[in-house]
Amino acid sequence: MTLVLWDIDHTLIDAGGVTADTYDHALHAVTGRRMEHAVEVAGRTERAIVTEILQAHRVEVSDRLLDSFYVALAEAFVVREAVMRERGRALAGVREVLTALGERPDVVQSVLTGNTEPVSVGKLTVFGLESFVDFEVGAYGTDHEDRAALVALAQERAAGKYGRSFGARDTVLVGDTPNDVRAGHEGGARVIAVATGFNDAAVLDAAGPELVLEDLTDTEAVVRAVLAVTDRAAGER
Repeated sequence: MTLVLWDIDHTLIDAGGVTADTYDHALHAVTGRRMEHAVEVAGRTERAIVTEILQAHRVEVSDRLLDSFYVALAEAFVVREAVMRERGRALAGVREVLTALGERPDVVQSVLTGNTEPVSVGKLTVFGLESFVDFEVGAYGTDHEDRAALVALAQERAAGKYGRSFGARDTVLVGDTPNDVRAGHEGGARVIAVATGFNDAAVLDAAGPELVLEDLTDTEAVVRAVLAVTDRAAGER
């Protein structure tokens, strides 16, 4: 059995540029301040992003404040769902790949994302992709500040639900940033990098994934690639 962990933003979907507005909304909701300092969000966890936002705006960080911020983020995405549906999209080939992998009894699909779980569910639901992934075994940006730590957490959750262990030989992380590649390898997964975000194929290749794809439009090739990555790992044991 293969555990496939999908990054969400710029790997499965384009959220239509609503993310910056949601951080501003959440910051104002919990502190009364507006976003004055932008922070890097690509390939990072929500916990790391929100911590940096609060520190950049001279707000003392606490677990209670972080939790309030996460709730405000989820509320902000609900308010902006219509805008996201209008401006955003599921990326080319995604529905076909998720469908093809979902029809295989030897594949479990979930998410490994910097988003919170409610936002993850919301984003995929907006574009009708929620039924393809098992959110219960996913790992989210509020689980840990370090994205690499999320891999083992997803593997543990999948093992508990499906009654078998998952390791590097049978876990594939698919993402669009060098941070995804690092997280996969440090966390214990094989990595397929997809050049559908802000990093081109050359930048992703330099990060050292097992494979780089330009996009997910060739369904058969993507499915073969996912299975080949784990088959190759099994052969190396």
